[in-house]
Amino acid sequence: MKPILTSIAAGSLLAALAIAQTPRYTVIDLGTFGGTLSSAYGINYQGRAAGAANLPSGNQHAFLSVGETMLDLGTLGGPNSEASGPNSSYAVPILAETSKKDPFGNDFCGFGTNLICLPAVWNGTMTPLPTLGGNNGEALVINNQGQLIGLAENSTRDSTCPAPQALDFEAVLWGPNPGQVQELPPLHGDTVGFAFGLNNYGQVVGTSGTCATTPLLPFNYGPHAVLWQNGVPTAFANLGGTMLGVGVGINDLGEIIGGSDLPSELPGFPFVQVHATLYSQSGPVDLGTVGTDFSSLPTWINNNGQAVGASCDDMGNCRAFLWQNKTMIDINTLIPANSSLYLIFPESINDAGEIVGTGLQTSTGETHAFVATPIPGSAAKAAVEPDLSRPMVLPESVRKQVQQRLRKRGR
Repeated sequence: MKPILTSIAAGSLLAALAIAQTPRYTVIDLGTFGGTLSSAYGINYQGRAAGAANLPSGNQHAFLSVGETMLDLGTLGGPNSEASGPNSSYAVPILAETSKKDPFGNDFCGFGTNLICLPAVWNGTMTPLPTLGGNNGEALVINNQGQLIGLAENSTRDSTCPAPQALDFEAVLWGPNPGQVQELPPLHGDTVGFAFGLNNYGQVVGTSGTCATTPLLPFNYGPHAVLWQNGVPTAFANLGGTMLGVGVGINDLGEIIGGSDLPSELPGFPFVQVHATLYSQSGPVDLGTVGTDFSSLPTWINNNGQAVGASCDDMGNCRAFLWQNKTMIDINTLIPANSSLYLIFPESINDAGEIVGTGLQTSTGETHAFVATPIPGSAAKAAVEPDLSRPMVLPESVRKQVQQRLRKRGR
């Protein structure tokens, strides 16, 4: 297994060499399955995106993009499912509802149905993955070796969990062989955890805490950012706060992107003032925000050191950011001025620089999945001026969708 970098210098140097200028992008609206909502949660190097889109009924199904169209991946018998980015073999991590009610009335996957929700993998058909002895789980990321990570309930009753959650849940590594499941233990003194990021060397990042401090509702963040290497958890220092620390992505260089609250712990969105953070064993690096925004919420980092996420004001109005060459940029300044979408929340960026996420269709107020593709030979000026403007004021319904997305996707 490739060891984690002891500093960010090597990755930053690689990024500087690989990316001399800031790219411009074209944007594709992937649409929906006849409803009004869709989101793309990941994209592989071949440009195949995956996510979830609403049907006219309001239920949502996982999708895999085929060109500019979406293939409906179905569910495990229930009304809803979601997918994250496929690997190079087009296998897709899934969380999908069954038709069975959760015995504790739990809404583990956040669809509002109180149905049992299972982790699964789609590879032509949808196959459920084992939990840790509990009822529910979620598969969130898959690598090119066929390993998947996410979280799953075990059979331990925990009275500190906010109702209706009754069981502890842990970070999980599945595969690469069928049926393999490994619990990734939380840090010493913690009882629950989530795994959110995975690279091709099997290194995993996420968060851990107690069930009281790391609830599934309303947001699945814990106080401690964690790296699991060979199944062993290691804590990463945060930016000085005490309520939130999470690793959400790790690239093959061992660079970790995540989020941390600030020492001031000012009230804000979603709970406290959070900044995107580049973690390393030499200490955390605060990536700041776009302009004068209040918080920045990262989602992914590619092997070129480019990171994406959302930069938000104190009212929950968010805009997509790209971080590269030590600069955070509003991606909306890099797309055509007449774009039909205002890019709110990017979820992933592949090594080709393609970005996927959620955008506001300004003509209708609907939120749609997007793919932003760098334009060959086209670049913004090398010295990007800081964006001091505020993000677009989003409809209240869209701000609520952003909050729901944070709860369900964990970053």
